[in-house]
Amino acid sequence: MKKTKALIGDAGATFSNAFTATPLCCPSRSSILTGQYPHNHSVRNNSLDGNCSSPLWQKGPETTAFPVYLSKQHYQTFYAGKYLNQYGKKETGNVGYVPPGWDQWHALMGNSQYYNYTLSVNGKEEQHGDNYEKDYLTDLILNRSLHFLDDRSPQRPFFIMLSPPAPHSPWTAAPQYEKNFTDVKAPRDGSFDKPGKDKHWLLRQPSNPMPSTSLNFLDNAYRKRWQTLLSVDDMVEALVKKLEGLKELNNTYIFYTSDNGYHTGQFSLPIDKRQLYDFDIRIPLMVRGPGIKPQQTLLAPVLNIDLAPTFLDISGLNLSFVNMDGQSFLSQMVKAIVPLKCSSMSWRNAKCLSCCSLLQQCFPDCVCEDAYNNTYACVRTLAEHNLQYCEFADTESFVEVYNLTSDPHQLENIVKKVDPTLLQAMNQRLIKLQSCEGDSCRTDSLGVFQRHILHADDDDNLVGAYICPISLIVLYACVNWNLRNHISMF
Repeated sequence: MKKTKALIGDAGATFSNAFTATPLCCPSRSSILTGQYPHNHSVRNNSLDGNCSSPLWQKGPETTAFPVYLSKQHYQTFYAGKYLNQYGKKETGNVGYVPPGWDQWHALMGNSQYYNYTLSVNGKEEQHGDNYEKDYLTDLILNRSLHFLDDRSPQRPFFIMLSPPAPHSPWTAAPQYEKNFTDVKAPRDGSFDKPGKDKHWLLRQPSNPMPSTSLNFLDNAYRKRWQTLLSVDDMVEALVKKLEGLKELNNTYIFYTSDNGYHTGQFSLPIDKRQLYDFDIRIPLMVRGPGIKPQQTLLAPVLNIDLAPTFLDISGLNLSFVNMDGQSFLSQMVKAIVPLKCSSMSWRNAKCLSCCSLLQQCFPDCVCEDAYNNTYACVRTLAEHNLQYCEFADTESFVEVYNLTSDPHQLENIVKKVDPTLLQAMNQRLIKLQSCEGDSCRTDSLGVFQRHILHADDDDNLVGAYICPISLIVLYACVNWNLRNHISMF
């Protein structure tokens, strides 16, 4: 994504250690909205039973999500695109329900689609077909955000959040990009098609090496994801040009990030997210705006729960008034602070059902990507050592440990080689983090910066924009680290 890298990354800061608190759509998006770990907002997966956009979510965590505070700060707020996977369903209030804090609401009902979808437009149902000029969702939400910028009051700050479907399945590219990247294949480096030796059972079950059917499938998915992201690249360019024309660009923070990473062939898993490894938990994060020097690469670790407090920090809100687990990273980017500041693919055929009991996601060649006992919690330290410690809540009570300094692709589970006292210490830190809330999530008796990743079984992508007397735009698209880097080379 050449335009995005040039207009946001090169023009500001790129965070090389940005992670999601959980590599799954609805829990991750809920963390972005609330600034809380999943154990505090209680969204466990993408299902209604897992609290995704449920009445319990609506009456609880959603009432203290960051747009509520921005509205109280007199922001003009705008949302367009995918929201939460179960949004708009009958059990969640249909499309007539508009979450608090949003002045303009153009949200997709359900999971990602490019055509033939239903929107809630300020609580009213709006049906769309398959005409590119009128219905292609990535372009539609861009155009509506541009109209919002024209119609807003220039006397008040604004926040825009855009969540395009790209690059989520069904990977429908705009017509002008359908022929791009025809000779591209998924990168064959790192842990690609490596056996999941000494790992959790889901990593041990794929065939290795992968059969040609899985290789062809993942390469096709990889190409199509690239194609859909070219429209997101155009979106970034159009927004920047619009802000320039309005003379607002220098007053605007622009964020580009994702709700999770993605894998294409790592450890012989064809495609998906959900796993504890770097390719699924590491996310892109680029920010430009007032006071941010261009072409910075920042090494400090950041989680998606840090986005909400950062937005509120920019708005001028006293963060002691909010109960969030994350912390603002504004001061990391801005040394002199300016005043005033996706419908999932269905591969549940009979053959897969026979070999993966109680599965949630299964791909060609009977490779299960998720199941009832793919629930884990991890603690990561980036201080003295780059270590990851993970415990599974399953029938095996499985533990995985990785030294990412010497083993960046997480090929070797070193749990049997590590000093037991270190394992015990990591276990205790994990226990503490799993019950933390607010300030206790940001402090550690040993003085070590740590964050943890939680996941419960089940199953996208988002772009957001925020503008204040100091303004801000946030773009959120479901991009894995390798994919973003490879696209940026074109």
